[in-house]
Amino acid sequence: MAHLIPITNTPRDYAWGAVDGVAGALGWAPTGAPEAELWLGAHPLSPSRRVGTGDWQDLTEWEAHSGRTLPYLLKVLAAASPLSLQAHPTPEQAASGFAREEAAGVPLTARERNYKDPHAKPELIVAVDDGFEALCGFRPVAETLALIDALTAASDTPEALASWRAATAAGVREAFEWLLSGAADGAVAAAVATAQAHPADFELIDRLARAYPGDPGILVAQMLNPVTLAAGQSLWLPAGNIHAYLRGTGVELMGPSDNVLRGGLTPKHIDRDELAKVLDFTPGPPSRLQPAPLGSNVVSYRPASVESGAGVGFELLAVTGDATFAVDSAAIAVVLEGAFTLSAGGAEAAADRGAILFVDAAAELNAAGSGRLFVATGV
Repeated sequence: MAHLIPITNTPRDYAWGAVDGVAGALGWAPTGAPEAELWLGAHPLSPSRRVGTGDWQDLTEWEAHSGRTLPYLLKVLAAASPLSLQAHPTPEQAASGFAREEAAGVPLTARERNYKDPHAKPELIVAVDDGFEALCGFRPVAETLALIDALTAASDTPEALASWRAATAAGVREAFEWLLSGAADGAVAAAVATAQAHPADFELIDRLARAYPGDPGILVAQMLNPVTLAAGQSLWLPAGNIHAYLRGTGVELMGPSDNVLRGGLTPKHIDRDELAKVLDFTPGPPSRLQPAPLGSNVVSYRPASVESGAGVGFELLAVTGDATFAVDSAAIAVVLEGAFTLSAGGAEAAADRGAILFVDAAAELNAAGSGRLFVATGV
C-alpha cells in the first residue's frame, strides 16, 4: 500500500535565481532572496525532508530504509539571468569519470570536481509560464554564418571577426574548439570585444555581455538554437546536448545526478576539454518533447517517446483536473496552482498550492480538484 507523505526542501540560492522565484512559483512566503532551484528527490547534496516524524527524515534515508532508489530528481527552477553553457554525460561517461576522479582522490566538494556521482543526467524541462527562454543544441552552420555576417556588416572592426567566421565555416566542432581555445594571439578576445560592441542590434549578445563581459561563451551562445517556450511546452536535453536556460520558471525532471560539464557564462569550474568529450556536435533543431494525453486532464512528458530518450526511466505527468492515473514507482507530486485531494488505496491527502507529497510506492492515484499538479515517476 502506498502512503502519501508531505515533504519539503530549502531553495538553492544560486546567483542566477530570481528573487523569491521558487516562493512565487509555489505560493510560499517570500524571503527576499534569490531562489534558483528547489530539489525534490534523494540526491545527497540536497535531499527532500519529511514534514513530521516517521521511519526516515529525508529521502536519502528513505532509500536506505526501503532498499529502493528514486530514478529521478525533480526541480522547480526560476532563472532571472542566464545559466552556464553546459552538457551532461552518458551513463558510461559518468561512471568512468566518477571512478577516475575517485581514484585520483579529488574531494567531492572540490571546485574542480567534474563528476559528483556515477550517474547520467538526461533532463527535460516544462515551462510554467509563457516566455521561458533557453538555448538548446547547435544550430545549422549557415545560421551562425549569417549572424557573423550581420555582425561584420555592423562593425567598425570587421577584421576581428574573420577568424571566428573561418572556424565556423570549417564546422561546428572547429568553431567551438577555437572559441574555447584561449588563442594566444588574442583573436578570440578581439572577436568577443567586437561582437559585444553593438548591443542595440544584437539583444542576446548584449544580455550575455552584461552578465559575463569578455566571456568566449557569448559567441558560443550564438551557435545555439534560441528557444522561447509557452506554458506547458517542453525541451528534452539528452546526454551531450549543449544548452543554457536564459530566464523563466520551469519544472525540470532529470536523472538523479549533479554531473554538469560547463563551457562558459559562469563563475563555476569550467573544464572545456572534458565538455568537448561529451558534446554532440551534430547541428539541428532544438529537441522538443511533445506531451502525450493519458486520459482526461492528464498529459505525460516521457523521454522514452523519442529516439534519444530510449531507456530513460522517468516521466513527468501534468494534471489539470479530476483524473486517475498510475505511477510505476515511488513518485513526487507538487502543486503549482489550485488545490487537489490525492488518494491511493486507503490513503488520502489534501494538496493545496505549494504542497509537495511523496508517494512511497507504485500505485493508482486519484486526483480530485483543479489547477496544475506535476507528478514525477519512474517508468
